[in-house]
Amino acid sequence: MAERKKKLMLLGGLRYLLPVIEAAHRHGIHVITVDYLPGNIAHRYSDEYHNVSIIDKEAVLALAQKLQIDGIMSFAVDPGVVAAAYVAEKMGLPFQCSYEAACILQDKSRFRKFLADNGFNVPNARGFDNAEEALKDIDYFNWPVIVKPVDSAGSKGVTRVDEPANLPAAIAHALDSSPSKHFIIEDFLEKKGPSMGDECFVVDGVLKYNAFYDQFFDNEAINPYAPSGELWPSAMDKAHEQDFKDQLQRLFDLLHISTGIFNVECRVCTNGKPYLMEVSPRAGGNRLAEILNYAADVDIIEAEVCASVGLPLPDVHEPNYNGYYAINVLHSEKNGTFKDICIDANFDKAHVIEHDLWVKPGDVVSGFTGANQSLGTIFLRFDTREQLDQFVQAPNRFISIITE
Repeated sequence: MAERKKKLMLLGGLRYLLPVIEAAHRHGIHVITVDYLPGNIAHRYSDEYHNVSIIDKEAVLALAQKLQIDGIMSFAVDPGVVAAAYVAEKMGLPFQCSYEAACILQDKSRFRKFLADNGFNVPNARGFDNAEEALKDIDYFNWPVIVKPVDSAGSKGVTRVDEPANLPAAIAHALDSSPSKHFIIEDFLEKKGPSMGDECFVVDGVLKYNAFYDQFFDNEAINPYAPSGELWPSAMDKAHEQDFKDQLQRLFDLLHISTGIFNVECRVCTNGKPYLMEVSPRAGGNRLAEILNYAADVDIIEAEVCASVGLPLPDVHEPNYNGYYAINVLHSEKNGTFKDICIDANFDKAHVIEHDLWVKPGDVVSGFTGANQSLGTIFLRFDTREQLDQFVQAPNRFISIITE
């Protein structure tokens, strides 16, 4: 009798899941994709698809039990993380963390409180579910402030507010992007150097892999706080890098983290202190894990697939880079109709590894306010840091989106 294939449920259906499906198939794993949008691209490549909302944890659990899955993942899909953790806990399946830990990490208000209660560096912050209560607390904050949904990713619904008169509009914007209709207000932390992040991997509670990156931004975009790209390796000071590793390991110890991938956003501020801004038990968006398989010598997508169904892990260690890399998030600076993408021919030949365009001429596109307005991605490689810096200082000189 043939051995039963392991079954892996993937929540969501975006393009980010394609390399996960490929890795799972290499290991003979049966892949099930789940969301409420049957036209999503990942469903064409999975072995079966089910139309269930990924934020309905009870519906996802019922389906998972019916299908007798061996693992569940919400890879680079922020809305499904809590449901994935819930199903894993109820069914005794592998997952990065407990359901309670996922709830803390996925709620910006709860996460800020957890950090403060445990002595981490944390901005002055409070969570709210209505504008009236927030407006009563304006004297609590050191202005300017940032207003965010507690439960969205990709910079959706995020606004910097410089004076209280502009707070109601920012709150309304945050609530529009919050599935739970909760938002957080926190002091705006002036950063020293770039905003940064880390695509990291934990094995049996021990932080083994840290791919720290720097973010870059398009100051001409509608939302200048939405990252328009990432680069590796980070130019972060080694002392701060070690501080972030120490903070992450302490956080993982407190939350009893097991094995899996985490996406981290962090920054060093003008007060000299390093801050963990977000830590999520999933891969990052913008295809971060994919480019790292080009850039370094650890396949963290394969490691995550193996961890999710209880297979032995490949070797996971700190990455050794083979050059300087960047992801450029293709986007339009204004609302309009997509016409074309222009890439300098010499630049294309020297530095473009691959590009993935998600729109076609004639498609209506929105100005860039967050990851959900991305038009695609381009992977870039450079031989020197100087070449990389030259690109980051003026990306539009080399790659531009034409709209009309």
